[in-house]
Amino acid sequence: MNAVAAWFRQLYQTTGINLPIIYDPFDRARFLRGLDMTIELSVITILASIVIGIVGAWLQGSRLVWTRRIMQGYIQVFRNTPPLVQLYFFYFGLSALLPLRKTSYGTTAPLIGGFAWVCISLSFFAGAFNVEIFRSGIEAVPRSTREAAEALGYSRLKAYIHVILPLAFRVCLPALNNNLVNLIKTTTLAYAVAVPELLYVSAQIWSDDTNVPEMMVVLLIIYVGLVGLLVYIMHKVEHALRMPGYSRV
Repeated sequence: MNAVAAWFRQLYQTTGINLPIIYDPFDRARFLRGLDMTIELSVITILASIVIGIVGAWLQGSRLVWTRRIMQGYIQVFRNTPPLVQLYFFYFGLSALLPLRKTSYGTTAPLIGGFAWVCISLSFFAGAFNVEIFRSGIEAVPRSTREAAEALGYSRLKAYIHVILPLAFRVCLPALNNNLVNLIKTTTLAYAVAVPELLYVSAQIWSDDTNVPEMMVVLLIIYVGLVGLLVYIMHKVEHALRMPGYSRV
């Protein structure tokens, strides 16, 4: 590692290509912390948005008209407004209405921090699209399959969990994959509320070291890698769940 760091330091001195995240321990540490936070944001929001999509799609089929209307209202609000506006609404709007908490230093701080608000906001944003994605998958399941589940004595919830959802999940995987890819890219909005994710710490580094082109190339490569990893995982899931008549890989 020392040899690699020395080579990149020499590269900077001879060519001007400055990558302190490799040869400078301080910059490397904060860059890795930013990468770790971006991965955490991505994993949490992906899982939460999938859960919201599954539950929301089930509630859309509720016999209670107000339940369906509430779900439609949620979808329209979060699907038709910019995600940055939603984040500001949660972070500056709702947060101001919540009580403050005391810190260990004797000061006060918001009850919910920036990281949590980003997770909540992006989960609801992507979840609104996931609801519609899962709904389209559910509607693709033949009515005869639902009737067969009812004939076997399944309740509406059990039929949804054990019969309809597994089939619908296979149908909506391509659309779900696209939405989750967009969600990873949308995590950069955390920059707007000073959550130290990858873009935020990169901006700090290029402000200190005046190496914007190098850091932008690094950011591009890392996000391509993160998205590529998700696409690879989703492709493996799609391949494992393939079923004649319901999926093609």
